[in-house]
Amino acid sequence: MKKLFKIFGILIVLILLVIGGIFMYNWRDRHPGYHIDISLTNESPQQVSAGFSKKPITPTIIDTWNDANNDHKYNKADGDTYNDVNGNGKFDAFWIAGMSNAKPAQGVHDDVWSRAMVLDDGQHRIAMVSMDAIGFLLGDVIDIRNRVPKELGLDYVLISSTHTHESNDLVGIWGENMFNSGVNPDQMEYVKEQTVASIVEATKKLRPAKLVFAEDLSGKDSVLMKDTRKPIVKAPGIHLMQVLDAGTDKTMGTLINWSNHPETLWSQNLLISSDFPHYVREAVENGVYNGNELMQEGLGGVAVYFSGTIGGLMAPHPSIAIHDPFTGEPYSKPTFEKTKALGDHIALMSLEALRQRGDTVADTKISVRAKTLMAPLDNITFIIASGIGLIKMGMPAYFEKRTEVGAIRIGPALFLSIPGEIYPEIVFGGVEAPPGRDFDIQPVEVPPLQTFIKDKYKFYLGLSNDEIGYIIPKSEWDVKKPYLYNDKGDTYGEGNSLGPDTAPLIYKSLIEVIEELK
Repeated sequence: MKKLFKIFGILIVLILLVIGGIFMYNWRDRHPGYHIDISLTNESPQQVSAGFSKKPITPTIIDTWNDANNDHKYNKADGDTYNDVNGNGKFDAFWIAGMSNAKPAQGVHDDVWSRAMVLDDGQHRIAMVSMDAIGFLLGDVIDIRNRVPKELGLDYVLISSTHTHESNDLVGIWGENMFNSGVNPDQMEYVKEQTVASIVEATKKLRPAKLVFAEDLSGKDSVLMKDTRKPIVKAPGIHLMQVLDAGTDKTMGTLINWSNHPETLWSQNLLISSDFPHYVREAVENGVYNGNELMQEGLGGVAVYFSGTIGGLMAPHPSIAIHDPFTGEPYSKPTFEKTKALGDHIALMSLEALRQRGDTVADTKISVRAKTLMAPLDNITFIIASGIGLIKMGMPAYFEKRTEVGAIRIGPALFLSIPGEIYPEIVFGGVEAPPGRDFDIQPVEVPPLQTFIKDKYKFYLGLSNDEIGYIIPKSEWDVKKPYLYNDKGDTYGEGNSLGPDTAPLIYKSLIEVIEELK
């Protein structure tokens, strides 16, 4: 009997050692020693040059599937089967990220993209990329930075995600189940190759340019979003930069920055799509159409959409109707008609703001301040998901994650690089300390970030260079009873955040890069 217990004990120890080894391997730092501390300044304005490019990163859907009970989720136990189109004996699925896992794509509605803008002020050269993905982790951003040819002379590369909930998983947690990553390695490689290609092509297209800044701060866009968590603080405002060829005045590209979750299609869509950013970009480039009738001419060039302060959550929720801008027909149910109506509204407001024109500059200077941070990882789900290999997060130190913040000044505008989904009250004001909060503290993230930015035009680039999840004010953190505002149920957000100390760290660090940029 003693021998049996001894053998059993040894087996348990061996199993624990194997599990521990797997976790240690998956927690490893994939970029040991990586750290940036960039400070680029240019004292004298010079002629700016610009180049744009866009490359598709759309997966090629091969195998489709049969949804036996029409629940829009793949489950063999429900009788769901797949169609082995290529005959390799396995389900070659591309798992749609967002809302829930187990959602294999059935096809493609519209392409998803990596869209790049490269700017050069004669002294510094930077690339700003927007990718149609739910998120892109810093480790993958570093991989792309390392692949960009040195001869391009880029001083800084920023890669942001639109956060579309309708494209394939590039993070890992939206696979078939909680034990299998949703990331297809070959597709991830394709995304990185295409993103590098877009940066290379944009650099090769550099030519003298003029920058036109505009914005719509009327608040008309507030009806196009719902704040689904108290306190109700929306993030209205469309921020724009149109880039013109200095010689011909033709549009080379347009940057659009707005704050709303690209999840109009909600949870039952099974087609790859960039959601409403697709319709915004199409309309800005090619015109706004009502059926086949052109209602407003586009600008041409390459439109690049950046998501803003979308925490909280800013969403085109099914409970709100989006009215067709031409017919007035209300769309509440998650459909492509509703998605187009939303995109058309933003495009029309953007085009009108650009027609009125704000500041136009040709001679300007580019300044950059960016730095690496170590953020505490206090989310057991993320820790386990990283340990079993679902998320290739990596930990330079135990239960600490490397991330990054930055600020870019281009002429009269400041672009703030935020590595996740920041709550609007941190940016615009309105952080509260409601009853039921987990920490008996007053608001920490005050005054709001916008008060530190003295530039005339402000761009907030969410999910830039990382996706650390929700950046929630610590005084609004809530995972235990009693719940916030003494509500009956708990709140949504904390489960997708690194932890309660994330917001104070990011807030402090963003202020530092803003102040140091001066």
